[in-house]
Amino acid sequence: MERFAGQVAVVTGAGSGIGRELARGCAAEGAQVHLVDVNESVREVADELGGVAHVCDVSDPGAVRAVFGGLESVDAAFLNAGVNGVPSMLQDGGALDELPFEAWRRVLTVNLDGLFCCLQESARIMKRQQRGSIVVTASTAGLRPEPRVSYPYVASKHAVVGLVKQASLELAGYGVRVNAIAPGPVVTNIGGTAPRPEAAVAAWENSIPARRWGQPSEVTDLALLLADARSAWMTGGVHLVDGGASALTQVLSSELPGARR
Repeated sequence: MERFAGQVAVVTGAGSGIGRELARGCAAEGAQVHLVDVNESVREVADELGGVAHVCDVSDPGAVRAVFGGLESVDAAFLNAGVNGVPSMLQDGGALDELPFEAWRRVLTVNLDGLFCCLQESARIMKRQQRGSIVVTASTAGLRPEPRVSYPYVASKHAVVGLVKQASLELAGYGVRVNAIAPGPVVTNIGGTAPRPEAAVAAWENSIPARRWGQPSEVTDLALLLADARSAWMTGGVHLVDGGASALTQVLSSELPGARR
């Protein structure tokens, strides 16, 4: 039996990567899927799945309100939209005293403000209908410092984790669950579409006990479970799917900027 037959699912950041795989998983399980993305490419994914495309900047409250305002009900909301594309402290231009404020704000605006807008609209619908599951894409970078990741990404994902836990407290009494998934390094284009330098890829792989990057499909299975009735007693959690990366130190002290040799 299809897990989400007759249900309505909303997926943000659905044009590529984890969001696209989430949309495919929802559709395969019988859901009517509403795909949200800032890029026009989301229309192609929606056509492929028989879903409904919404070209929308999630950091625009009015645009998000228009998407959710057109829905009579939402059974599952996968709030996945996010950006990075900013150098880390280990890269040129990513040091604390070099990072442009505009780069900081761009990431925070999408990853945090955008999440808040979508979380707020999801809550309005789900509180009214007294049911629903919200699954947020956080990151291992929201649970620990990660020198290979930019300052605004780490800051935004730490805030995302707090927001998920806080919202879960309010919404539990309305029959609404809020959980987060925390992926480690996954093959997506969140850092840009340009090929990653081989040295950087190898450095990341050396920080993952499984010795490889994850695939979006390996993350989405967990997210779909959290929207499923079989996880009905799970809320307020942050669930790792990272090949063991968070159990291992990401870099040695000798690799940090300014370290004494």
